[in-house]
Amino acid sequence: MDVSLTTWIVTIVVLLALVAVDLVVNRKPHEVTLKEASLWGVFWIALAVVFGIGIWLFSDAQYSGEFFAGFITEKSLSVDNLFVFVLIMSKFAVPPQYQQRVLLIGILIALVLRGIFIGLGAAVVSTFSWVFFLFGAFLVWTAWKLIKEARSDEEEEFEENAVLRWVEKVAPTTKEYRGTRLFVKEHGKRFVTPMLIVMIAVGTTDVLFALDSIPAIFGLTQEPYIVFTANAFALMGLRQLYFLIGGLLKKLVYLSYGLSVILGFIGVKLVFEALHGQGVHVPEIGIPLSLGFIVLTLTVTTVLSLRKSRADAEAEAAAADRRDLESAEQQ
Repeated sequence: MDVSLTTWIVTIVVLLALVAVDLVVNRKPHEVTLKEASLWGVFWIALAVVFGIGIWLFSDAQYSGEFFAGFITEKSLSVDNLFVFVLIMSKFAVPPQYQQRVLLIGILIALVLRGIFIGLGAAVVSTFSWVFFLFGAFLVWTAWKLIKEARSDEEEEFEENAVLRWVEKVAPTTKEYRGTRLFVKEHGKRFVTPMLIVMIAVGTTDVLFALDSIPAIFGLTQEPYIVFTANAFALMGLRQLYFLIGGLLKKLVYLSYGLSVILGFIGVKLVFEALHGQGVHVPEIGIPLSLGFIVLTLTVTTVLSLRKSRADAEAEAAAADRRDLESAEQQ
C-alpha cells in the first residue's frame, strides 16, 4: 500500500480537527447522558466505516478488510481498558462532570504514545522478519495470562506506573480539583492539580495495553497507515463507550476469555506467517477468515456473557425471595 506523505498529513490534520471540534462542543464540564454518548459513539463508528469503505474505493478490498479486522480487534481489546479507567476514576475521585475531559485528553496522550509504538513496530517488522515469532509467542502467552486472570477471584486494583509516581513525586499537587485547570498558582508557588495527574494516569496506563494490541494488529496487517488509523478510530470512540456501557462492563463476564481466544488466534497466525516466510508450507490464514473469526468470537462471547449475567441475577433474586419467605415464616 503506497501512502504518500500528503495523505499522512491530511489524515492527522483531520483527526486533530475532529478532536478540536469535540473539545469546543464539550468545553463546558457536564455529566454525559446516555443519549449524548450514543450519538457520539455512532458518529465515530460511522466515521470508521466510511473510512474503511474509502480505503476499498481508493485502494482495494484487501486493505479495506485489513482495516476493518484491525479496527474491530483494537476496539474489542480497548474495551478491556475501560475496566482500568473505572478504577482510575474511582481512585482519584474524579467528579462526574470532569470525567469526559479527563478521558478525552488522556486518550489523546495514549494516541500519541501509540503512534510512537507503531512507528517503532513498523521499523522492526520491516527489518527483522523473525520478529513475528516473538510477536506470536508473546500474544499466545498474553492469551494464557488473560485466561488465568479471568479465572482468578481477586479484585483488580489500579497500580500507579513509574511515570505517574515520578510526576507525583516531583510536582507539588493540590488536594482538591480546580475545575478543569491543570496548573494553579497559590501563595506564589505553582501547583499541578489532580486533573493533570489523572489525565497522565489514563494516557500512560494505555501503553500497557498497547504492548499486546500493537503486535496483535501487526498480525492482521503490516501497513503502518492501517495500523495507525485503526488504532486512532478505536481510541477516539473509547470515551463514549466508557459512558455508554459503563454499567454493562460487569455483565461481560466472559470478555477476557473472548479476548484471549482472539489474541491466541492472531498469535498462531503470526507464527504461521513467519514460518511461511522461511519457506515452510503451513496453512495461510487470510483476512476474510480472520475477520469472520474475530466477529464470531466477540458475538458468542457477548451473548454468553449476557445470558450468564441474567441467569445469575435471576438466581440471586430467587435466593432473596426464599430468604424473605423464611424470615416471614419464622416470625
